[in-house]
Amino acid sequence: MAQQSTSEYFRYRIRRDTSGAAAWFAAKWRERRLFRWAVIAGGAMLALLILAWALLARGLPDANTLLDYEPPLPTVVRGIDGGIVHSYARERRVQLQYPDFPVQLVEAYLAAEDKTFFSHGGIDAGGLAGAVVDYVTKLGSDERAVGGSTITQQVAKNILLTNEYSVTRKLKEMLLARRIEGVLTKQQILELYLNEIPLGRRSFGVQAASRAYFDKDVGDLELHEAAFLAILPKAPETYSREKNSGVAMARRNFVLDQMVENDFVTAAEASAAKSKPLGLVTPKDDTRSVDAGYFLEEVRRQLIEEFGETAETSKNSVYGGGLWVRTSLDPELQVAARDALRSGMLAFHGNRGWTGPLATLKEEDGSLTQQLASSYLGINYKNWRVGVVTERDGSRGTIGFADGTTAPLSGMPNALKPGDVIAASPSGSTYNVRTVPEVSGGFVAQDPQTGRVLAMQGGFDSRLGSFNRATQAERQPGSTIKPFVYATGLDNGMTPATEIPDQTYCFYQGANLGEKCFRNFGGGGGGVHTMRWGLEQSRNLMTVHIAMDAGMPNVIKTFERVGIGSYAAYPAFALGAGDTTVIKMVNAYSALANQGRQQPPSVIDYVQDRRGKVIWRADKRKCTGCNMPEWNGKGMPRLGPAGKQVMDPRTAFQTVHMLQGVVTRGTATRLRDLDLPVFGKTGTTTGPTNAWFVGGTPEFVAGTYLGFDKPRNMGGYVQGGNTAAPIFKNFVLATKDRWSSDPFPAPKGIRMVRIDRVSGKRVFAGGESDDPKAAVIWEAFKPDTEPPRRTRQDEVENRRKEILALIRRGSRAADESRRQSAQPAEASNFAEEQGGLY
Repeated sequence: MAQQSTSEYFRYRIRRDTSGAAAWFAAKWRERRLFRWAVIAGGAMLALLILAWALLARGLPDANTLLDYEPPLPTVVRGIDGGIVHSYARERRVQLQYPDFPVQLVEAYLAAEDKTFFSHGGIDAGGLAGAVVDYVTKLGSDERAVGGSTITQQVAKNILLTNEYSVTRKLKEMLLARRIEGVLTKQQILELYLNEIPLGRRSFGVQAASRAYFDKDVGDLELHEAAFLAILPKAPETYSREKNSGVAMARRNFVLDQMVENDFVTAAEASAAKSKPLGLVTPKDDTRSVDAGYFLEEVRRQLIEEFGETAETSKNSVYGGGLWVRTSLDPELQVAARDALRSGMLAFHGNRGWTGPLATLKEEDGSLTQQLASSYLGINYKNWRVGVVTERDGSRGTIGFADGTTAPLSGMPNALKPGDVIAASPSGSTYNVRTVPEVSGGFVAQDPQTGRVLAMQGGFDSRLGSFNRATQAERQPGSTIKPFVYATGLDNGMTPATEIPDQTYCFYQGANLGEKCFRNFGGGGGGVHTMRWGLEQSRNLMTVHIAMDAGMPNVIKTFERVGIGSYAAYPAFALGAGDTTVIKMVNAYSALANQGRQQPPSVIDYVQDRRGKVIWRADKRKCTGCNMPEWNGKGMPRLGPAGKQVMDPRTAFQTVHMLQGVVTRGTATRLRDLDLPVFGKTGTTTGPTNAWFVGGTPEFVAGTYLGFDKPRNMGGYVQGGNTAAPIFKNFVLATKDRWSSDPFPAPKGIRMVRIDRVSGKRVFAGGESDDPKAAVIWEAFKPDTEPPRRTRQDEVENRRKEILALIRRGSRAADESRRQSAQPAEASNFAEEQGGLY
């Protein structure tokens, strides 16, 4: 009863007080005009505040997204040995965790940017009031007011908002700061801030800036260096310039004073730090110096195709995903490939003189040196530099460089004029004009067992142009295609000892084209020779005979299976008339070296995301049971064979065995002194317009061509053997310790038989010889295709030779008898002494 009375009592009091307040408000509303206006104004202001709040808050990003925020990070590229060789970055970024930041560095930023960071809730009232006053005083001027932003507000601006200068953005920033403080801890906020703050020199975050300004990691910074990094958020582009070092020094010392005031450091420590210079260094690349521009551009192209270019297109993008890419780039082989191709280009160029400018800039388009800087042209060869001719007066001239410096220029060709971009090298106090060869080419080295591309050079220097002649230049391969014609013959009943006519081959092409006849390179021909001899000596006529006997459609199918290209079934394509690329030819030869099993050429082994998870790999084979948590006691899981069998292993070995003869006694004998089991083939296209060599050992296969970008005659003396083969040789000599002398293993089903090298007949006497032109050699045959012990034709031929020998002996005896009876004794004695006349 008492409880009921108490509840009724409170209800009564509420009704009475409410009605009293309402009556008071109504009375005031009726009697006082000023009261009415005040209520209306207050209500309107409250409504506006609610509306403004709703409008500002409605479009704001969700602060919870910061819990899973992933900053854009560059892609890091590693070589075959795991060392970093490059990075794809438009900004310098390195992400650290909060414990990785030195305490002194954190304190420097707190002293410079937000002293009350650990005590406020996202907004510093005192700083905000100062910012409002500063904004009002500068209203209408062109000066920008101080921000008064806390570190939390800067995180909101840098990550979730834009850098717009407006009151609206400031209000949004404050709202977001309050929300961020409710989502993240202070340590998480500082981690985002110190990783994302823009600090100049294309650096975002303190670790990237520490490297850019001091070439140090943050853990190695001294106090004065940490204080300098803390001044950069205010005006990074100002404080980072040498001409503003005085202003930067003053601001740095102010930060040190603030650190003393906040008891972060002692006065003595700050004083010692103030006495030190800024100590800024010139930014440099942290990656190893591997000149592999063509290779790395191919990697970049493939990554963009797979993952996209920017963060807007993919979370694993090349320029934002923070990928870790393991490539097949072998730095040692890459340098050797670059130098070998360059030496071949320079050797061909010889003393041909200046070939013209690398590019031409127009003076009316502005400063020539600034245009050069924006062109990104460069060269990495000896002490050469790329510059632009800024002045010329007779024999005197001036060259300007991308860094704005200039120097006198000498040794100028008559055609050189202002605006020409050239290569030059220092010579005393002047620069001399240098010539980049006009001839160019491509080079690729590959592991035939895995398909991994180990080295790639697509021209003299990738800084002079991105066109990659190793992968993009479509060229006629000439005689380097012949081994696959011979392989087709081997697959269709022929053997290395099969006799092929080296005679003119003509065929009717139709009413419009008439009759087509083929001839050997350099003319000549005649007789019948073994298939081996035809390949070693690169005989065109024998190649055409083999192609037509085996069937041109079958030859074309072989080309397609090994990836050289797809052509019409015309005999000219058997001699290399169809276009292909260096990388395709090298990959086709790799199939020969790998017993007919071909791996697709790859420059990327695998790709990891920013957390280390493998998201792409070149080797697509599945290994069932490889990830078992425990061994089940059964056999070890095995991966299946990689690649595709594109040729009979026995045919591949027979072809390689014949191609070793090309090096031993054929068109590539200049490689014989390498003393390695090298197989290969030279090639020279009509003109000649291209010179080729492709070959290798069981471990490495490499190929190269040399030619002009717009094909034209290179000179009648040019052949693959004297122009391209030396490039391969220089490549091997530079890496000789990497090459093994182990021979090519013979696959199952191969029989090695001694034959007469010239006739192809089987030989049962005699042994091995080191003589390259030994009469007896070991030849590779498939079962039941080797020459038999004796044939009826052999017996008939031997009997015929015996009869002819008897006839010749009888004829010579009769002639001798007649001469002795007709000549005096002195003449007879003279003839016997000379012995070789008859």
